[in-house]
Amino acid sequence: MMNECSFSNAQRAQVLTQALPYIRQYNGKVVVIKYGGNAMINEERKQQVMEDIVLLWLVGVKVVLVHGGGPEISDLMTRLGKQPEFVDGLRVTDQETVDIAQMVLAGKVNKTLVGMLERRGGNAMGISGLDGALIRAEQKDPRLGYVGKITSVNIQPVVDLLEKGYIPVISTLGCDEEGNVYNINGDTAAAFIAGALHAERLIMMTDIAGVLRDKDDPSTLIRKLSMSQARELFGQKVISGGMIPKVDCCIEAINRGVGSVIILDGRVPHSILMEILTDEGAGTMVVGG
Repeated sequence: MMNECSFSNAQRAQVLTQALPYIRQYNGKVVVIKYGGNAMINEERKQQVMEDIVLLWLVGVKVVLVHGGGPEISDLMTRLGKQPEFVDGLRVTDQETVDIAQMVLAGKVNKTLVGMLERRGGNAMGISGLDGALIRAEQKDPRLGYVGKITSVNIQPVVDLLEKGYIPVISTLGCDEEGNVYNINGDTAAAFIAGALHAERLIMMTDIAGVLRDKDDPSTLIRKLSMSQARELFGQKVISGGMIPKVDCCIEAINRGVGSVIILDGRVPHSILMEILTDEGAGTMVVGG
């Protein structure tokens, strides 16, 4: 790999020239990025993700950032003497826990990401699913408490921010007509939001390379999947464990009008730019058909 000193100006110009067709393709298009969980833990990687988002915004891509913050919620719960509890991979969320989730997601995490984008030259605006009735929800399962199932999305607040030239930064909370607040799965929220925007692409950042034929071998990455192929892989148990809900969300997004969905490794430096602006791409692309 070339270091910075050996990378000549001519080579830099060549890279930019190769990116030009992709810049033209995505100029004015909506790209939704789901960012959260373990992909957010490394501070250096987080800085690079924010740089990628601002670069895309500067070349005319309408970027929407949807974020979670599960590790941060668990960390604050532990510091407050409350033990995190999970059922089938979903956080049991009583009233105290949903209050903590609201503080962490709509407060600390959301405003930290907004500040990072602003410091890199972007115009960002942080909102939650509670603002403008963006995400309406109902209780998903009584065993889980205030974990929400999305019932509707009012996308107009996001459209307004995009039209004003902002990068919307959205935390995944929802509420019902009575004002009860629910914690919403970030992947699901991103799929619904991307669908409502008819986004060109939804990028789901995770902590593995993508969909693997052999979960223990990154070289078995499947670079492209149709929805029908994905269903076959469900039946073959190739897609299993924590990848099942992610691919389900990919299918949900495409059914709602998203052009394509990418599952990629958020730990890889500049993986977003590799996916959007290069021939090689990154991760697994799920498409219709």
